[in-house]
This record gives sequence, structure tokens and C-alpha cells, in this order.
Amino acid sequence: MHWLMKSEPSVYSITDLKRDKRSPWEGVRNYQARNFMRDQMKIGDLAFFYHSNAKPPGIAGICRVCKEAYPDFTAQDPKSPYYDPKATPENPIWMMVDVEFVEEFPRLITLDDLRQEPKIKDLMVIQKGSRLSIQPVSATHFKIIKELC
Repeated sequence: MHWLMKSEPSVYSITDLKRDKRSPWEGVRNYQARNFMRDQMKIGDLAFFYHSNAKPPGIAGICRVCKEAYPDFTAQDPKSPYYDPKATPENPIWMMVDVEFVEEFPRLITLDDLRQEPKIKDLMVIQKGSRLSIQPVSATHFKIIKELC
């Protein structure tokens, strides 16, 4: 499988992952995105690292899943911005995966670039109202997008 994973670059960017080499993907608080991590993401899956809430937004590089889903400990930390008082050790609710750095693109593939490519017109991230922080990407779309950089 291939994925697109969104992060605000002011919170955690591709440059941060390049520096850290590996990082937990914590703080996901959407059930569908959580389910993708919990039920479908596997070690070795590649993901586009998408800078969201940026000017301009776009794909900055590629990361790889290096640890499958496990409870997101930030949900149980009252000091964390991702704290959820309903999450407990018995019922953690939220999950995360670990990702490792693969590649930073020489240029950002902007959301406008993606919208202008007719071969990927059904890509989830370019659909109106698509706000999921983790989205599946077909192998065909992954290849086409990678060739844009």
C-alpha cells in the first residue's frame, strides 16, 4: 500500500524527519485515519509526506512505515496537546505508527501541481472537503506523483 500523511510543517516537517531519521506519527484524532493506521498500514509501506496548512501546501518527500500501529501514548498524557481524557491503558482509542525518512524532494509538489495532473484527478487529497490526515494512494497515483518532482 501507499499513503499520503499530512503534517503541518510548523509542527513537524520533512526536514525534521530527515534530521530524526525515524519518528512516531502521533496525534491523529480522526477515526477513519486511525483505522487506516491500525488496520491497513504495514511495515515497508511508502507514504508521501504532505505539508498541510502551509503556503503553499504540498508533498515534500517520502517516508516509510517502520513500525505497525500501537497505542498513541500522547492521548493519555494530560500535558500533551493530543490528550484525550477518554483514552485509557485498557482502551487506548488512538493509534500511531512509526515512520522513517526516505527522501526529501528537490521541490515541493504543490496542491496546485496535483490538481493540474489529469491522470490523478480522483486522488483523495485534491477532492473538495478531503481533510483526512492519512489517506490511501494507489500504486499508479504514487508513481505518477513521484515523477512530478
